Amino acid sequence: MHHKLPRGFYALIDDQVRAEWSVLDKAAAAVGGGARVLQLRLEQTADRPALEACRAVVSLAREAGVVVIVNDRVDLALLSRADGVHLGADDLPVADARALLGREALIGATTRNLSQIEQAVRDGADHVGLGPVFSTTTKQVDAPLLGLDGLASICARSPVPVVAIGGITLETIGRVAAAGAWCAAVAGDFLRADEPVSRARALQRAFSEA
Repeated sequence: MHHKLPRGFYALIDDQVRAEWSVLDKAAAAVGGGARVLQLRLEQTADRPALEACRAVVSLAREAGVVVIVNDRVDLALLSRADGVHLGADDLPVADARALLGREALIGATTRNLSQIEQAVRDGADHVGLGPVFSTTTKQVDAPLLGLDGLASICARSPVPVVAIGGITLETIGRVAAAGAWCAAVAGDFLRADEPVSRARALQRAFSEA
C-alpha cells in the first residue's frame, strides 16, 4: 500500500505532558529522533500561541521532511499550512474538513471499530486512528481496549492505513507494528523519557524492525 502518510513512529506532541517544555522543543526532539509524523495536540494552549506554535513546528518539520498533523483544529491546520488534521467524534465532520482543506490534505479520524473506519472513509478520511490498544494515562478514553488481537483483526480488514493509539510504549511498539498498524502514536512514553531524542530513535527503530 502506498500512502501519503509515512509509516512508523507517530509522535503525539501534547501540550499537557511535561507542560514546562515548549511545543517546539518537543517537536524538535521527535524530529531529531526520526519520527515520521508529528501530531500537535494543543488543548491547553490559547489560539494565538497555538497558531504560532503550529507555524513554527511546520517550518521545522518541512526542512526534515516530516509530516505535521494538527489535532482537532481545522482552522489551525489551514492557517499553519500543516499537512492535515486529525478529528475526533466531537470535532468538525470529516466531510466538512475535507471541503475546507482540499483533496491533498491528510485527514484522519478517531475510530473504535471497523464500522466506524468504513464510515470515516465514506466521509473522506484517508487514514484513521484506532484504539485504545492499551490503557493510557495521557488522555481520558471511554472505550474498550482492543488489545493486540483486536488491533490485528481490524487492521487486516481496514481499507485505509491505521494509526494505532493508546498506551503504546517502546516495549509494545514492535508488536503493534507486527499487528498491521501503519503507524503507532506515542505520547507519554516518548515525552516523559529521560532522553526523549534517544527514545524517539528507539521507538522508530523498533517499529521498523518489526
